[in-house]
Amino acid sequence: MIVGQQKPLEEIWEMVKDRKRLLVLGCNTCVAICHEGGNKEAGIIASLLRMKAQKEGVSIKITEGGIERQCEEEFFAPAQTDIDEADAVLSTACGIGVQFIAAFWKDKPVFPALNTTFLGGVEQIGVFSERCQACGSCVLGRTGGICPISRCAKRVLNGPCGGSVDGRCEINKEIPCAWQLIVDRLKELGQMDRYEELSPLQDWSKDRAGGPRTLKREDL
Repeated sequence: MIVGQQKPLEEIWEMVKDRKRLLVLGCNTCVAICHEGGNKEAGIIASLLRMKAQKEGVSIKITEGGIERQCEEEFFAPAQTDIDEADAVLSTACGIGVQFIAAFWKDKPVFPALNTTFLGGVEQIGVFSERCQACGSCVLGRTGGICPISRCAKRVLNGPCGGSVDGRCEINKEIPCAWQLIVDRLKELGQMDRYEELSPLQDWSKDRAGGPRTLKREDL
């Protein structure tokens, strides 16, 4: 899922303080799972902004709403009236959702309430960790299902760098060495022969290095 983190209230306030009718629009998928941008969080942000406006003596009408996903136009209909009545939108979606809302309602300024951080998973309640960098050329089949692109600080593709100590990364000793995890996993699977395979040079043209990417399904 896409993981995000709310911006500081002061930063949000500086973006929206000159608006007269502001809609705080929640997104009830990825960022709701990480407790940063769903309807509940949109309501909390709206309440905090109302208190901030009152404290600053600023007249601004702040409403709140939400839709299932801000990255798909088919979910936009329930928000139509709320957005039409606002002169600006504060989106609690990831950066993708913010851009889709802005592209659909071209006459409305759309501001981000979150910083989009990474693609990750839930380790435990309240703990989310990066697991994928969407590199466009997945190597998980060769590495025991552990990604060296996202989990190795140096993104090393062919074995450990040699700087780890006791299975911990030399860059950040709080995290395990990705290649130690890969070796341990391959041993568990009886696939250590895969460790001897050399990964070809990564095709970074499939990554962000090739510019914004588009996936087209001809069958659809």
